[in-house]
Amino acid sequence: MNRVTIVGTTGSGKSTLGERLAARLDAPFVDLDALNWGPGWAPSPVPVFRERAAAALSGERWVVAGNYSELRDIVWGRTGTLVWLDFPLPIVLWRLLRRTIRRVATQEELWGGNRERLLDQFASHDSLFLYALRTHYRRRREYPAALSRPEHAHLRVLRFRFPGEVECWLDNPM
Repeated sequence: MNRVTIVGTTGSGKSTLGERLAARLDAPFVDLDALNWGPGWAPSPVPVFRERAAAALSGERWVVAGNYSELRDIVWGRTGTLVWLDFPLPIVLWRLLRRTIRRVATQEELWGGNRERLLDQFASHDSLFLYALRTHYRRRREYPAALSRPEHAHLRVLRFRFPGEVECWLDNPM
């Protein structure tokens, strides 16, 4: 496992798993959110984002986390193993709530110097909870179709439906 991509609904634990797996594999970890988001939650222009991703994933070994479809040809094309965190929506929402509360309470600085605000998560069209609700079932429909395409036939796909399955796999991730 030299090149691993982790996908899943917002809040499913992609970055956390990515960091843990990268440490275990002694490989660099790439968080696509860090390459995308600038100050004031401004997304990078797509050509710039693609350039950054291509540069970050040019090495022989890495673990990357993120779902950006505009990078799929770059990311999935270079990946050997794709880990899909396909957890039930209640688990995802619980994890997202815990993460949001922690980030708000600690004022954790995220990409581009941004910080999450509690009001944004519950009273805004930019809410990650609304985003998770909008994308969770869509990803369950779209990923199998995308993964069945000939250009993705090289991928070893590991689809985990519960966090315990991930923990068992991490004990021996080969």
